[in-house]
Amino acid sequence: MAMVTVSQSFNFHGFFVRKASLLPSSASRVRYSINDRRWLNLDSASSSCRFRNLNSRCSITNTDLHLSNVLTEDEAPQDLSAAECDCSTPIVHLKTDILESESLSLLAETTYVDSVLTALPVLSEEEQNALAATPAHPVGLYALYASSLAGNLVEQLWNFAWPSAIALLHPSLLPVAVMCFFSKLAIIVGGPLVGKLMDYSPRVPAYMGLNVVQAAAQLLSATMIIHAHTVSPTSASSVLLRPWFIVLVLAGAIERLCGVATGVAVERDWVILLAGMNRPIALAQANAVLNRIDLLCEIAGASVFGILLSKYEPVTCLKFAAASMIWSLPVMIGLTWLTNKLATGVLDRPRSCQTCCGESPEEAAVDAGSIVDRGLETIKLGWKEYMQQPVLPASLAYVLLFFNVVLAPSSLMTAFLTQRGVNPSVIGGFSGLCACMGVAATFLSATLVKQLGILKAGAAGLVFQASLLSLAVVVYWSGSLSQQSPVLFFLGLIVLSRLGHMSYDVVGAQILQTGIPSSKANLIGTTEVSVASLAESVMLGVAIIANDASHFGFLAMLSLLSVVGAAWMFCRLLLNPTDEQRSLFAVESNT
Repeated sequence: MAMVTVSQSFNFHGFFVRKASLLPSSASRVRYSINDRRWLNLDSASSSCRFRNLNSRCSITNTDLHLSNVLTEDEAPQDLSAAECDCSTPIVHLKTDILESESLSLLAETTYVDSVLTALPVLSEEEQNALAATPAHPVGLYALYASSLAGNLVEQLWNFAWPSAIALLHPSLLPVAVMCFFSKLAIIVGGPLVGKLMDYSPRVPAYMGLNVVQAAAQLLSATMIIHAHTVSPTSASSVLLRPWFIVLVLAGAIERLCGVATGVAVERDWVILLAGMNRPIALAQANAVLNRIDLLCEIAGASVFGILLSKYEPVTCLKFAAASMIWSLPVMIGLTWLTNKLATGVLDRPRSCQTCCGESPEEAAVDAGSIVDRGLETIKLGWKEYMQQPVLPASLAYVLLFFNVVLAPSSLMTAFLTQRGVNPSVIGGFSGLCACMGVAATFLSATLVKQLGILKAGAAGLVFQASLLSLAVVVYWSGSLSQQSPVLFFLGLIVLSRLGHMSYDVVGAQILQTGIPSSKANLIGTTEVSVASLAESVMLGVAIIANDASHFGFLAMLSLLSVVGAAWMFCRLLLNPTDEQRSLFAVESNT
């Protein structure tokens, strides 16, 4: 192998020649010059690049090529263009002024010349691991953590506040189920559209704009629920036709769509740029920190609102939630700007629209007149890209978990427990403990992946969750939930099952992050959320039909079957992977 060092920088079809200064010559470090024009015909069948007219001073070091065919200027071919067309090996034209005649004899005898430059350092395994664990932009990553903390705290507070406040209006699951259904429907239809819009738009302005829209939708929703608590109560069926409820449904759908889009942007795009795609340990640590922030915010939001709701009127609690939305918005926007500033503008890096959507922005502008057609094409493209991903079974197992709408700290579970007369502080504690299990899962999943491998770790989490939820359903059907102890045992089993659920959630996120290119991250990510929302909306449709609290056991059985199906699908991937999946998980398939 030959190392060529010149006084300028060149890039020839992937061969880079770096600028360097030449050291003074000595007896053991010989520097050569060519006083007249020479043609060196290098026997290198493995290379197809041709360097032409490289007019610079060069040093040839560590030469292990066969250089037996050296042509002088008299022997050089006259027809240069013909020689270039017929020659399949590279021709290096060295035109300098300091190579002595004895150097040619050294080259003809294919001896080695001592290196003029020092050898490039090779990192040890410990140094490589240290580099892989170091984020590309650590300060910017810390600012992203702070921004996520400010945004998630208010979002998780509101996610617990609105179903609790609505459940206090009517002793039925119908209003909450309708709200959730239309929110999921908005994600199904609008998810791919918003994802493609974000892929085309600058990251930071688009993210800030979605945060503003989300906060405005939350404030509007809080206003409508406060209005509902001030008017006289009506039946559950008549509530659905009230103007305030229609506005509440629309605002809730917009709020959820914006929340999903911002979450996908951070988890599938921003964190990769800040941590570094080629730094897997740093990326895994950043994923774990973001999961812990989200879960800790869920603990704080549910606990705080549950305590407030047990001591104050619902209207007072909703006003507190609205005030938290107002102060958190400028803080979140400022931290978002600071993230990009501290990361030296890495979030301003453009994406490849051709890679992302298969078309250029000019082509997109030509068809912009037909909004409906554009929207349908985007939805079809998102589903196509989603179905073609190599880790589709793992993603489908994740989607199946969204059929579980009651055996989890969900809005329907909150409404069910509220209508059963459970103390709001207990309900808040239940949601908080579920989030604690998620925090523990961020630590447990790393150990499971290290001991079992990423596929077996995911399977272990799903099987653990299915087993505990089976026991919880048995407790419910035993008919003893009229007493406090069985209720607490029932909720405790669900809390423990979240350990397996969140372990798979962390493992699945790592699989999808590394398997999807950044140019398609928002499109495929929002499409996956759309598919998950479709699964959840189907179960919410069933809940709308069976809206009485007495039908909770039927919904619990359907939720259990979905978790068992997810475990079966992922175990099938583990036992019968395709060739492409074997290549992705070559280490595990060989163990």
